[in-house]
Amino acid sequence: MSGYKGVMASRSSYPAEGNTPAEFVPMHADHLAFLASDGWAEMLQADLLPWLSANGDLGDDVLEIGPGPGRTTDLLRERAAHVTALELDRSLADALAARLTESNVDVVHGDGTDTGLEANRFSSVTCFHMLHHMPTTELQDRLFTEVCRVLRPGGSFLVADALDQDGVRTRHQEEGETFVPLDPVTIQDRLHRAGFAEAAIDLGEYQLLLRAHKGPRS
Repeated sequence: MSGYKGVMASRSSYPAEGNTPAEFVPMHADHLAFLASDGWAEMLQADLLPWLSANGDLGDDVLEIGPGPGRTTDLLRERAAHVTALELDRSLADALAARLTESNVDVVHGDGTDTGLEANRFSSVTCFHMLHHMPTTELQDRLFTEVCRVLRPGGSFLVADALDQDGVRTRHQEEGETFVPLDPVTIQDRLHRAGFAEAAIDLGEYQLLLRAHKGPRS
């Protein structure tokens, strides 16, 4: 865990616009190993789980975008009747599907900006420490719009992502990874444009925690 508490890196850099999911830029091997580690699981228990629990029931059908090795998925599958884990990296998706066979998780290889999933289906959608690895704010906005489409009216979008801190940015630059952090000043307006009715932000020591709601059906 040493050296990574300020990093909280994602599984992979998102494909540039027009690329296929198979063309993503792999993340640094040390980060990937950390995200599969007990150290990462301990950080999730200490720094994410209390906030997640305080935000109430996830509902019966949860979509997780960007599960990677699945440590975050392990938290979610204990708190929802069913989880769909959407992973861009084919090898990670296959490994997670094999690990969670006969569980309450369906693993799907796909793109968070265009999931192909049913509209108005999910009670909650989560995205934990992946968004800053999307190369443009435009692609992030496309993902926000897609999340709003697949959420049920009244459903919640739960986000944890890295704050723009010098150490975090430097580590990403040194390891050749994309770093496009969410701006706490503008993120609420961006989510409103994507179709969300309201959003609340908490700023932690090294992460932004965000809950947005889809409005009721008109």
